[in-house]
Amino acid sequence: MRGLLLIFVSTIMCLMNTLTLADEGDRARDLGIPFDGTPGALNAITDVAGVTVGHTTLISGEGPLVVGKGPVRTGVTAILPRGMSYDPVFAGWYSLNGNGEMTGTTWVEESGFLEGPVMITNTHSVGVVHAAVIAWQKEREFYEELPGEPGIFWSLPVVGETYDGWLNDINGFHVKPEHAFAALDNAADGSVAEGGVGGGTGMICHQFKGGIGTSSRVVEFENAAYTLGVLVQANYGVRDALTIAGVPVGKEISDLMPSHGAPREDVGSIIVVVATDAPLLPHQLKRIARRVPMGLARVGSYASNSSGDIFIAFSTANPGAALRVGTKQAYFLPNDDLSPLFRATVEATEESIVNALVAGTTLAGINGNTVYGLPHDRLRAIMKKYGR
Repeated sequence: MRGLLLIFVSTIMCLMNTLTLADEGDRARDLGIPFDGTPGALNAITDVAGVTVGHTTLISGEGPLVVGKGPVRTGVTAILPRGMSYDPVFAGWYSLNGNGEMTGTTWVEESGFLEGPVMITNTHSVGVVHAAVIAWQKEREFYEELPGEPGIFWSLPVVGETYDGWLNDINGFHVKPEHAFAALDNAADGSVAEGGVGGGTGMICHQFKGGIGTSSRVVEFENAAYTLGVLVQANYGVRDALTIAGVPVGKEISDLMPSHGAPREDVGSIIVVVATDAPLLPHQLKRIARRVPMGLARVGSYASNSSGDIFIAFSTANPGAALRVGTKQAYFLPNDDLSPLFRATVEATEESIVNALVAGTTLAGINGNTVYGLPHDRLRAIMKKYGR
């Protein structure tokens, strides 16, 4: 009963966050911030057909930290490449700076496939989410049986993390298996909630409130058009390096710093998930993932020593390529055609991070620690000042 109640509460909180963000309608483009490239209809990773996203958001308590009780400011985000259809996708990954974790990537590197969802949570909840994904796959029969062994499968889930311990009772281990189940079961296409939701609930970006952000690009070729989408969990960066559309916003807004003994400036991480329907092979997707840092640099990241900057890219083309039996064929773009997709990756990464910042709202956590949302009115004024 307690587990069912937690799932219900988490789901309602997730829906409330989604509705609040949708009602506000404030994304970076809504504020007039100029970005390069053409976004998809939703300007989200879900513009890539089949991709679904779900969040479980956990917010409770206030005041002094009592380990095991709260305050709680955390959650889980799930990205499913083909929704509820089990059909592994070609994938590649890259780590810019490895002070972080993304499980399952050694098998992604070895096999070339992402065989399940990508999960994002806080640093100390990787293990419980990892185990929960396997249990969810078993209960939902989200797997392919081993040949000749009915009901038998094995799984190496992909779970990324960033640290939310400045706002959240991270050592209270409040993320439970049912929260990962809820994020997976509630994953949907359509608009994606951003800011302090899911795994991004307790995250800080450039010393403003950070979290989840997403964006997409449509790339036109002579005989085809492809979509590339990005989702970030942004929890990195120093204030004075923050740059938006080429404007030194961090230098212009030097106040509104996190209160009560702010965390060290160089601590933080970012997880980036890139999805595309362009037909690409694993080594080409690794090349896509390696372009993510250029989008990060546009916003002001320098990949500090304490940052876990880890990225994964996948393609929803070539369905059925991972089936265990029979000879397979795959189609893919030539390397000479990849440059527009590289550019789309850079552009969508940049805009995703800015969307996370724009969606962030002021949040107090443990011990009254407070992180402020990026003020929209001041951001607009700064853009105008610099002719942007």
